[in-house]
Amino acid sequence: MIPFFGGLSAEHISRFEGRCQRKKVTEGSLILDFNDESSAVFFIINGSVRILVRTPAGKEMILGDCSAGDFFGELAAIDGALRSANVTALTTTELLIIPAAVFREILAASPDIALRLMGRLASRIRLLNERLFERQVLDVRHRLYSELVRMATPRKGKPGEMIVSPPPFQHDLAARIGCRREQVNRELNRMKEEGLAASERGGLVLPDPAELRRRIEALLAAADAA
Repeated sequence: MIPFFGGLSAEHISRFEGRCQRKKVTEGSLILDFNDESSAVFFIINGSVRILVRTPAGKEMILGDCSAGDFFGELAAIDGALRSANVTALTTTELLIIPAAVFREILAASPDIALRLMGRLASRIRLLNERLFERQVLDVRHRLYSELVRMATPRKGKPGEMIVSPPPFQHDLAARIGCRREQVNRELNRMKEEGLAASERGGLVLPDPAELRRRIEALLAAADAA
């Protein structure tokens, strides 16, 4: 059972599951592309995918990565519009594909699941608003601080420290924060010189994420005062 569907009755499960499809895709496979006319919703059983938007000139911005238990494609299922992003498999990935009509029937059958979807959409909107705001008011250095803290998880056995694992590629970080790879390289080197980052096997360590947050807040406060 995919966690998102927790609480769905056995009757409803048997009613819907035969109308869905499982599919395995290999690493690097294009799952959805911008302006596709498809409308199904994709749930990740195992593996991971990357969601990004691409300009007509080919410039990319990474919106985020999704892993087991996550889903994508729900906007087209809700409003019937063309796909708004590109989704590519980062690893061999197994998907549960739910046709738009079936997905809407599930939402109608379970108010709890419908509320769960609303909460998920609200979280995504908040994150997009946060990143848009950062693009407007933060420089590259502080956008990098913010993105690394977002990507990081607490480091086991090291209270107060965080780690981005696996270690991020510099061109991926550039695509997340809207700059060039060379700028990311320069800022990461500066962070390492200041003791704010360290490359270790398995990840990029942030020894003092609280200091990164403090610097971001200080810049925002200065912007407000200007």
